[in-house]
Amino acid sequence: MFKALIVEKDEETGKTAAAVKEISEADLPRAEVTVAVEYSTVNYKDGLCIGPGGGLVRHYPHVPGIDFAGTVEESADDRYKPGDRVVLTGWRVGEAHWGGYAQKARVRADWLVPLPEGLDTRAAMAVGTAGLTAMLAVMALEDQGLEPGHGPVLVTGAAGGVGSVATAILAHLGHEVAAVTGRPEQEDYLKGLGASRIVPREDFAEPTRKPLESEQWSGCVDAVAGVMLGRVLKQMKYGSSVAAVGLAGGAAIEGALITPFILRGVNLLGIDSVMQPYQNRVRAWERIARDLPMDKLEAMVRPATLEDLPGLGADILKGQVRGRVVVDLSA
Repeated sequence: MFKALIVEKDEETGKTAAAVKEISEADLPRAEVTVAVEYSTVNYKDGLCIGPGGGLVRHYPHVPGIDFAGTVEESADDRYKPGDRVVLTGWRVGEAHWGGYAQKARVRADWLVPLPEGLDTRAAMAVGTAGLTAMLAVMALEDQGLEPGHGPVLVTGAAGGVGSVATAILAHLGHEVAAVTGRPEQEDYLKGLGASRIVPREDFAEPTRKPLESEQWSGCVDAVAGVMLGRVLKQMKYGSSVAAVGLAGGAAIEGALITPFILRGVNLLGIDSVMQPYQNRVRAWERIARDLPMDKLEAMVRPATLEDLPGLGADILKGQVRGRVVVDLSA
C-alpha cells in the first residue's frame, strides 16, 4: 500500500473533493513502466484538477499531478531498467491519466525521459513542467537568432514558475533580463534570480490604440498573454521574437496584423511542452542540467507534502504561489 491524493466526484452534486488515501499497485492504470515517485510539483493545471469543479479531469477517481521524477521499479520496456532515474512531463498525465500525486505511478515508456547527469529527482521537480517550458521558450528564441548583447529580454509573469526559471536561465546565459511583475515585494527575489531590472505590470495593463510603440525588447518569454501580450508585441525590436507559453491573462490579443508582424517582422512563437518529441525533451533537459544555475534554483523552491496539496491548488489558481512548489512523496 502507498499514499496518493485521490480526487473523487459526487455524481449527484457534481462537486469534487480531494483527500489523501492509501491505495495499492492494483489500482494503478495499466502501462509499461512503474515508477517510485519521489517528487512532484504544483502547476496551474493541477489547481484546476484539484479544485471543486474538477477542471480538466474526465474520469474519477483521479490522481492529479502533471509531472513527477523518481526511480524505475518495474519495466516491460528495454529502454528502462529498475534503478533508472526518470522524469515525466506532459502527455496529459494528471489529467487524462493518473499522475504524480502518488508514491507510485505507472505510465507509458514513451512519456519518460532519463534524468541527465547533474540533476537529481528533487532538482528535476524544482524545474518541473514550468522549467521545461521555460527552457523550450529560450531555445526557440535562440533558434530565431537571439544572442547575449542584442538588448534586453523581457519576461512577463516573472515571479511565477515559468517566469522564474526563464529569468534565471536567460541571466545565466548572459542576457540583460527585464522582469515584469505586479508585486513590488518580489523585486529582491527576481533580482536574486538575475533580473537586471523590474518592470511594473501596470506598464502593460491598458490597451493602446497606437499601432506601434518604441522598440525596446530583443526577445520576450511571455507567460501571461491577453492585453499584456498585445502591448509587448508593439514594443518588440525589428526581427525579434516572442515565445508565448501561457494564457493566464486571456486568449485575446489587442492589435492589428500589419503591426508589428509585417512592419517589424516580429515572430510570435507558441510553446507547448505537453507533446514534445522525445529528442526535444532530452535536449531541453540536458540544457537545463547545463544552463540553469542550481544555486538560483533553490531560491525558487517552496517545499510541500501530499497533505498540503488541496490548499495549494486553490492558492495557485488565485496567483498566490511564487516560484516552484516541490512536493515530497519519498517519505
